Amino acid sequence: MKRLASLFLVAALAVGATACGDDSADTGEAAKDSYKIGVANFMLSGPYFSGMDKAIAAQAKKKGNIEIVSTDANGDAAKLAANVEDLLSKNVDAIIISGGPLESAPAALAAIKAAGKPVVLVDRKFQTGEYTSWIGPDNEAIGKQNGEFLAQRLTSGGKVAIIKGGPADNSIGLARTNGVKAALQATANITLVEAPDFGGWSSDGGLTVMESLLASNPDLVAVFCENDAMCLGAQRAIADAKKTEQIVIAGVDGQTEALKAISDGTNYLVTGLNDADIIGAKGLDRAVEILGGATAEKDTVVDSPMVTKDNAKQYMDKGAF
Repeated sequence: MKRLASLFLVAALAVGATACGDDSADTGEAAKDSYKIGVANFMLSGPYFSGMDKAIAAQAKKKGNIEIVSTDANGDAAKLAANVEDLLSKNVDAIIISGGPLESAPAALAAIKAAGKPVVLVDRKFQTGEYTSWIGPDNEAIGKQNGEFLAQRLTSGGKVAIIKGGPADNSIGLARTNGVKAALQATANITLVEAPDFGGWSSDGGLTVMESLLASNPDLVAVFCENDAMCLGAQRAIADAKKTEQIVIAGVDGQTEALKAISDGTNYLVTGLNDADIIGAKGLDRAVEILGGATAEKDTVVDSPMVTKDNAKQYMDKGAF
């Protein structure tokens, strides 16, 4: 009897071990202790986008177990798709896409889907195609809060210029401008003047467009730009025309130079914080969470506080791009 009981015990242990082995097979491989994540940048020529790329890399370094492979398409959609294919060939575990002004990237998203990899979009949400998760700002809300600030500031009314980044179908720029318009068009004594040319999201572009605006509208009292870089160029043009005391400036993003100009009490009065560091870091965190098996929120809106002279220093101290 003792021998028979021992045999039953051995059999039971063997069955138990087999069952444990089956459970392990059902759940698949254990989570990896390190990951390789690709970053596909549409363009790194602007300070905002290069800042986001650096923020992703910095957050990966903090985690210590993430390898980042970053690419730059130099503003070429076909190159972005080729870069994604190259990242997939390097067997990355996930891809983060910083789309810049690109409205859609069907070839890139299709390739990532076919490879069965997660894709996290940062800042830019594409108009078409499937993605795993997106993290970015509410651009219309940023524009609206800037418009409301200007409406309160310009008690005597006047002409307010709008400088757009372009191209015409850029949904981020359109959202920001639409927000400003929604706030200012309700103010009877304010007239909006949209620049006919695009500033190209750059300081030099903002300078050129502002010079043209001043030539045709010397009585402007304010200018809103769809990003800080263009506003910094516009500020130079305004100073060159000796109209610094006449024209106030409102921008978007929270670029370091803009924050300093606001903090210093210049005619640059306000910006809406669209923090490249925060969005980049959150994008990296989101990719890692997904790879770890978490169910990710599809769309995450990052807060964009208004920055004026009252709080500019605090955001400068936190660091900006």
